Parts: sequence; C-alpha cells; structure tokens
Amino acid sequence: MAMNQVQFQKGLSMQQFEQRYGSEQQCEQAVRSWRWPAGFRCPRCGHSECSEFRRGTLLYMQCSACRHQCSLIAGTIFERSKLPLKKWFLAMHLLSKAKTNVSALELKRDLGLCYRSAWLVKHKLMQVMLLREEGRKLSGRVEIDDSYLGGQRVGGKPGRGSENKVPFVAAVQTTEDGKAELVCLSLGPFTNESMLEFASRSLVRPLTVVSDGLPCFAAMAAKAGLHDRNVTGGGPAAAKHPKFTAINTVLGNLKTALRGAYKAFDFAGYGHRYLAEFQYRFNRRFNLTTIVDRLARDASLCSPHPERLIRVAEIRH
Repeated sequence: MAMNQVQFQKGLSMQQFEQRYGSEQQCEQAVRSWRWPAGFRCPRCGHSECSEFRRGTLLYMQCSACRHQCSLIAGTIFERSKLPLKKWFLAMHLLSKAKTNVSALELKRDLGLCYRSAWLVKHKLMQVMLLREEGRKLSGRVEIDDSYLGGQRVGGKPGRGSENKVPFVAAVQTTEDGKAELVCLSLGPFTNESMLEFASRSLVRPLTVVSDGLPCFAAMAAKAGLHDRNVTGGGPAAAKHPKFTAINTVLGNLKTALRGAYKAFDFAGYGHRYLAEFQYRFNRRFNLTTIVDRLARDASLCSPHPERLIRVAEIRH
C-alpha cells in the first residue's frame, strides 16, 4: 500500500522550533518583521524613525517625530497579554502540529498556565484562524453535505431534533482524481436562505456542486451552474456512496479530532471557532514545516480581540 505523502511528511520538530523561536528575542524579531516588513512606521503619523525602550520585559517604540509610544504587540492578537511571546509561539506550534485538536486543558499543562489563560490563548488563536479563513473560496468539483456538532441527550429528542445538536454545512473541493483538496465549514441551519448565503460567500464558478437529496441544496443550483444531485437515503450505504468519498473522509477526520480532544464544549456559542481551527489546519496540511510561521504571521497582523469579545457567546447566552 502506497504511503500517504501528506500524512507522513516530517513537519517541524520541537528541536527545529526551538532553534527558530526558542528565545523571546527571536519571537520579537519575527513579530517585528511581519508587522513592519519595510521597517517601523509610527501608527499615528507614519514616521519611520524611533527609539526603543522596555517597560519590564515588553519592548516599546517611541516615534522620533510625534513622540507616540507603542509596544511591539499593540494592535495585534497579543495586545495586553502578560504572557511572553515565546509561550504564544509554543501554543501556536502545539495547535498547528497536532493531527487531532489540542484542548485548553492540555495546553494549560504544556504551557504552565492557569486554565482561564490557556482557554483564552486557544480561543484567541482560533479566532485568528477563523478570520484568516473567512475569505476561503471553493471552485471546480465541490462535494457538500449537512452535519452536526453534538449528539443526542439522554431523554431528549432523537436524531436531527436533538436540542444538543448544532447544524453545520461542510463543502470539500476535490482534485481531478477525487481527493479532498480544500474545505469550508460553516455553522447554520439547513434552509434555502442559509445555503444561498453560504454559496455566495464560499463558492465561485466554474463550479459543480455534488450533493445528496436534501432540499435546501437545490437552492444552490443557480449559483453553482451545475448541480449533481444524488438521492442516497440514510444509513451506512449513504456514507459509502462513491460520489461522496472526499466529504465523508473529511467529516470523519473532523469528528475524530473533536472526540479525541474534548469531552464537551459550547457547540452553539463557540462551534464556529472549532470548525475554523480544523479548516485552517486542513487547508495548510500540504506543508507542515511552515504552518506555525503562517499562523504566527496571521496572529501578528490580526486586530486585538479582548476577552470580553472572545467570550461574547457566554454574554449572549
């Protein structure tokens, strides 16, 4: 049996990570190069010259023209964090290299943090992944299916009517030989309006949508141009349908990743971030040696998200 070259690639070892980002100075230099690739620019007046100083361990720049002071991490996802950048980079490495997800509890132990800090680090980094993947577009042959986060509660409604199930749509762009290439995952009900909104946001022509017989997928026909509709019924036979090999493989990997890391989480409140985490890793799986660099760069360019915004789902509930 041929070896899967994507699955068995080397990736970035812990030794290589330490060589690249093993000191606070190396992490600072990386963030600086991503934020100001052409050299420092004052966020207030745009002047290029500055002096540098530290308050505690945090690096600051003071503009030589307007005297405005800004820290290295101001305006990034790291803003107001008291954690050293090295711990943030280690968290990004752990989250990006794992085949399955890494829970906040596991992150707490690996980073030596309290649970609240580890949870916040994880959710801020998942928010970075979510924002980076918002513009993802699929084209060509795209398999699409409905699925759910969560399961049936004891004594609750069975099947799709379960109060603990949160619906989401999964779409997979395939290669010419039918293998999964890119994925888009989105929370939302299985209605015509929701599917049209998903299609407008995530699908572009030329496009052939391959779906089962769920009525809401027919609403995509106008957007898709070509719609390969297959009435499969339910049960194991539907899961083995040859036209849905890629989407079923991706959904199986997603559910394995979630079950392997979490006993439970707030599907309705935070499910969009957990789906984005899987999507971000999946769409960058072809080069595991660079994924931590890409995530760290995205985090350095991401706008601040304080805890009150990260926990907005709890406030809403």
